Amino acid sequence: MDENKEAVLESIAFVGETLGPFFLQDPVKGDAGAAFEALAALDADAAAGEWPFVDTDEAQRDLGLMKEGLAKGTMDDDLVWEYRRLFIGPAAKPAPPWGSVYTDRECVVFGESTLALRAWMREQGIQRLDDDKTPEDHIGLLLVLMAWIARNRPEVLDDFLRLHVLTWSSHFLEQLAAAAEQPFYQGLAQLAKASLEGIQSALALEVSYPRYYR
Repeated sequence: MDENKEAVLESIAFVGETLGPFFLQDPVKGDAGAAFEALAALDADAAAGEWPFVDTDEAQRDLGLMKEGLAKGTMDDDLVWEYRRLFIGPAAKPAPPWGSVYTDRECVVFGESTLALRAWMREQGIQRLDDDKTPEDHIGLLLVLMAWIARNRPEVLDDFLRLHVLTWSSHFLEQLAAAAEQPFYQGLAQLAKASLEGIQSALALEVSYPRYYR
């Protein structure tokens, strides 16, 4: 593998490993406390110039929003309750983080696209990275899995992104950014969207977009 390809794969892994936990982990109860603290201490302007696949001005804006949202620390009630409002419930989520909610006619969790992803993973011999009951097409799980595939199974990365991530990620992340009422999650949604679209462009992936039912 040439050095440029290795660098692209490492950058893709960085994006997935950095952003994925923020979609999966409660700021207080989760295991991503160190990641939240690192983001809070980040020099957003300097980091924006290093962020891969995204225009510097956009990265600066999005990282700035994320840092702004952490200004009061991870114990801030607004931050904690916003995570739970967006990703946990019990109230209806304004932008559910599972792909099948948008691509399945019935707008259900564990829909056809989830089963298709599960079958693809089985065919590739890829096991889940955790043992919880969250559907495989949760955006956070997909970002973390993207990082793992980039490092361990790069030959299947294009198909993973083209068939199971990029088909719905921009649609969802746009809705999430609009629904977010706390700057951290607004910035996170925008940065994830821009990063995935930048990866699509860098890999020259042609994606067949489904009909969205939500």
